[in-house]
Amino acid sequence: MTVGESTAQNRSVSLCLRGESVKLTIIHPCVGRRLGEPYIRSWQMEPLAPAVLAGLTPPDVQMRFYDDRMERIPYDEPADLVALSVETYTAKRAYQIASEYRRRGVPVVMGGFHPTLVPDEVTDYAEAVVAGEAKGLWHHVIDDFRSGRLKRFYQQPQRPSLTGLRPDRSIFAGKRYLPIGLVEAGRGCHFRCEFCAIQSYFGSTQTRRPSGEIVDELRRMNKKLVFFVDDNITSNMDQAKEFFRALIPFKIRWVSQASINAAHDDEFLRLIRASGCQGLLIGFETLNPDNLKRMHKGFNTMKGGYETALANLRRHGIRLYVTFILGYDDDNGDTFRETLDFAMRHRFYMVAFNHLTPFPSTPLYERLARERRLLFDRWWLHPDYRYGMVPFVPRGMTPELVRRRCIEARAAFYSWPSIFKRSLDFQVNSNSFFMWTNFFVINSLMRKEVLQRRDYPLGDQAHTAPLLKVG
Repeated sequence: MTVGESTAQNRSVSLCLRGESVKLTIIHPCVGRRLGEPYIRSWQMEPLAPAVLAGLTPPDVQMRFYDDRMERIPYDEPADLVALSVETYTAKRAYQIASEYRRRGVPVVMGGFHPTLVPDEVTDYAEAVVAGEAKGLWHHVIDDFRSGRLKRFYQQPQRPSLTGLRPDRSIFAGKRYLPIGLVEAGRGCHFRCEFCAIQSYFGSTQTRRPSGEIVDELRRMNKKLVFFVDDNITSNMDQAKEFFRALIPFKIRWVSQASINAAHDDEFLRLIRASGCQGLLIGFETLNPDNLKRMHKGFNTMKGGYETALANLRRHGIRLYVTFILGYDDDNGDTFRETLDFAMRHRFYMVAFNHLTPFPSTPLYERLARERRLLFDRWWLHPDYRYGMVPFVPRGMTPELVRRRCIEARAAFYSWPSIFKRSLDFQVNSNSFFMWTNFFVINSLMRKEVLQRRDYPLGDQAHTAPLLKVG
């Protein structure tokens, strides 16, 4: 029996002897924290994963929730079991949190993207790992813990149905999040983009929730603006259209993420506009056709390419948050200026100029590893890595030049002259008073973030204790 198994079993036996219910602490870890500085405000939306987990938790379990981005974690507060949903950028901080609880004899369960992509790593820092989706598994984890039989690894043989999913947002009471509600309509995407962790996590499949259940959730939330956090809300176009028809009578405002092929479907554009769509996040990624082929994203240039797609979206008044990935193999020093000029010319509502990042277990990560171009062994844990660093060797530029050009592009796009000029796009960006006022709020936050996120640490700099591995 390992130290971790012994810890979990001792907790379970103690609970049974006292006849008490399980005290579960759910924690949402932050990316990291600089000494003496507040956390980045634009990163403080409601975290949906903890609410989903809370909704799956049996009603006789006592729950507490702490958001590491905005409050200190009371490690000495009584807890029998701790649960964390972990992404690659939050892995180091999650291991710090887990170490503190495990030093106090409290077992830890981790799930989410990172534990699914690299379970062998995560089992070093948690008594149990949940790979894949928690629905259909979480009650087994709780039951096994109660009976002193907590397993090291949980995974379902196939994807669960999302029917009956009901996030418990009561755990957010009293917390100061950005005023936007997060809702899932579906999970996954059928595309196989080389760099994307979504396709590795979900196996290039998508599942969707029943439209009626989503509408009921929207009624309970009563938010002015809703973000459908789907990885690609258009992945199953027929089901998506059915959903948007169901939304039309409720007159909500919403935003989401979509692939650009949807911009060539006029019925889809009419339906999302009628159902309250205020904007879409679309991954353009690159203007270079050769890079798009390498990404397995050649569909971006189909049916007339970007210009035709943008004309269609503009005709329907759809605001855009466009993302670019810079540092791919055919990029050079001119790529950044060309990309920035393109973004300024089209007056996008928002733009992300991101460098290419190899996430673990993606085809990109495996390719760069074969080509011996990775700069760090597990960059997300390396003591020298900071948010914004390029953790591999690009072909046409140095890692430092890619990093610097991304910062310069963000600074130029979110300069005050650019913000003012883009605000005067009355056909799209400012065609409603609600989105016009929010334009200045959002762009101001993004302007501030340009400097805030630069060289941001992964993990809390105040945490100096060594990470504690499962024995």
